[in-house]
Amino acid sequence: MSRVWLCLLTLLGASAGIAAEPSSPPNVVFFLVDDLGYMDVGFNNPETFYETPNLDRLADASTVFTNGYAANPVCSPTRYSIMTGRYPSRVDATNFFAGKRSGRFLPAPLNDRMPLEEMTLAEAFKQHGYHTMFAGKWHLGPTEEFWPTKQGFDENHGGFSRGGPYGGKRYFSPYGNPRLDDGPEGEHLPARLAKETASFIRRHQEEPFFAYLAFYSVHTPLMAPKTLVDKYVAKAARLGLDDQPAFGDEEQVWPDASKPRRVRQLQAHATYAAMVESMDAAVGNVLNTLDELGLSDNTIVCMTSDNGGLSTSEGSPTSNLPLRGGKGWVYEGGIREAFLIRAPMVKNAPGKCDVPVVSTDFYPTLLDLAGFPALPQQHLDGVSLAPLLRGQPTIPREAIFWHYPHYSNQGGFPGGAIRLGDWKLVERYEDGRVHLYNLKSDIGEHTDVAEQHPGRVTQMRQRLHRWYDTVDAKFLQPKDGTDHPWRPQPAN
Repeated sequence: MSRVWLCLLTLLGASAGIAAEPSSPPNVVFFLVDDLGYMDVGFNNPETFYETPNLDRLADASTVFTNGYAANPVCSPTRYSIMTGRYPSRVDATNFFAGKRSGRFLPAPLNDRMPLEEMTLAEAFKQHGYHTMFAGKWHLGPTEEFWPTKQGFDENHGGFSRGGPYGGKRYFSPYGNPRLDDGPEGEHLPARLAKETASFIRRHQEEPFFAYLAFYSVHTPLMAPKTLVDKYVAKAARLGLDDQPAFGDEEQVWPDASKPRRVRQLQAHATYAAMVESMDAAVGNVLNTLDELGLSDNTIVCMTSDNGGLSTSEGSPTSNLPLRGGKGWVYEGGIREAFLIRAPMVKNAPGKCDVPVVSTDFYPTLLDLAGFPALPQQHLDGVSLAPLLRGQPTIPREAIFWHYPHYSNQGGFPGGAIRLGDWKLVERYEDGRVHLYNLKSDIGEHTDVAEQHPGRVTQMRQRLHRWYDTVDAKFLQPKDGTDHPWRPQPAN
């Protein structure tokens, strides 16, 4: 190619908001934080009790999607959606794997493994010559044939069947993890996972790589280094938070409960804050490695969580206010996530984007940014966000859907939802009741306006039901022969 043509192409790329093409394919680093709430990070909530300086500096160089969502209010389904770009309802992976709690009815059938037939994001990059690494929590299959190295990753540091660090000393070595060698006595798990990720990057700095760091943090058990816990105990006391009321009432779904469910409304949990800071420091280690090696300008970095913050169960360590509910709920607190992309090859990417996006979108976005084509069945439900990064105002999608036909461990009800513009419709699977909220004026989902907008309810409900048909959604099952759960009517 002549220098004249090369200059012309460079100018054309600059005018389109795209930086000059790098000399090699871009690297990818993906941070997935378990159970992190939307309001837990400084870049979404400057008043947060927790300290996230490294995520905040990443956000300063990224596009932050203020309406970013997980595809499901619990972990395994969202992890599936990121790996495949598909809604988890397509394969009945609709609850955390092995989650079969019943309530008034039996839950829908659950597939507790990501099918090996799926073309994962790691496999897609591997096809293009990338070295691939997984570190942390996998929770996408019960046995070894479904773990990371069978799903496109060259390396696996810590990923297996469990959804939390439940072996050994849990967040400290010895870990009791069959895919992670023990470190020195007392070594901290998030630091170790970051160390493995940084080592992988160093070993492959001359070649394209895809590094996926899926922290076990900040999932239970709630535990952290004592010095950090002491720091936040003192901080809570200094701010006068230690004697403020921390909980309010949320609706109770479990039929045998004698009192309302509590929801945390105050961020002041010292151990949880220490867990957040430890995770953030680990992110900083990886980002510093990219800077040190001169790789930051050719590395795409993504960050999100798999579901909302844990606010109604299992210690209820964080508050998602003003969002309602949390992990295990189809309210905003359970599905709206910290969600960002740093794409250094895109010139003048916006600092914030308010277009609703969802975890299925990472797959096509990363392939698009890397310049790779996709097979027809890859990322079937995701939409590339690259146009938004390049300054376009919209993407070709109107609605986002959720389907959770289970009784969550956190007290959430079986239900579905659709977001269409500023409107969100929630449908309950026990009896078919619906609620309509305008998220622009009522982000806390306090005022149900379904009766005031019957036409909108009908329109959105029909659209949701058509989507159920598209993904072959399954629903609650009878618990005995006398009581039958609601079923959606065939879509028009």
